[in-house]
Amino acid sequence: MTLPSILNLFGVAVFAVSGVLAAGRKNLDLLGVLVIAIVTAIGGGTLRDLLLDRHPIFWFREGEHLAVIVTAALLTLVYLRFRRLPERALVVADALGLAVFTISGTQVATAANHPAVVAVIMGVMTGVAGGVIRDVLTAEIPLIFRRGDLYATPAITGAALYLLLSSTALPRPLPTVFAVAAIVVLRLASIFWGLRLPAFAIPVEPDSKSYHE
Repeated sequence: MTLPSILNLFGVAVFAVSGVLAAGRKNLDLLGVLVIAIVTAIGGGTLRDLLLDRHPIFWFREGEHLAVIVTAALLTLVYLRFRRLPERALVVADALGLAVFTISGTQVATAANHPAVVAVIMGVMTGVAGGVIRDVLTAEIPLIFRRGDLYATPAITGAALYLLLSSTALPRPLPTVFAVAAIVVLRLASIFWGLRLPAFAIPVEPDSKSYHE
């Protein structure tokens, strides 16, 4: 098994755990937990493959993805019966999962000879779409739309950096390594040090007349 395959399975496992935690906050039953874990872990890659007309979809070809998701979900449920997951470790793992999925999605699009802008969009979609589906199904505002932690921005930056470095004479693994590192650093800087994008707000003028008049 190659290193990219191992990293992809790691990302799948991490996103499955985040799906379990989201489902647990909504008091879903075991089936609901597994469904949320699965869509979180493979939702982004599935949407990417459908839009790129890439068949069969990646988890049809690579059955180990579903096995890893179910195993990670069940182990998480058992663990949570006795202990609480370390929040900091999960945050770091989630950042790495976002990075791995984003760059793998970018690589899939570039391998199919799509333009750079399409490759970036597909990379970001692979990284964040599963979380969007998870949040919609659990009646939450998707994380990428919430004011606060950077999520899509690190993915966009990392995908663009990967394409830029890939066009240089750097040895093949280095663009991937640098791009993954950039996503992880930006994501963690947002969480731990409060890195934010400027917010846009339109000032609202008070009504000139009172409704009680």
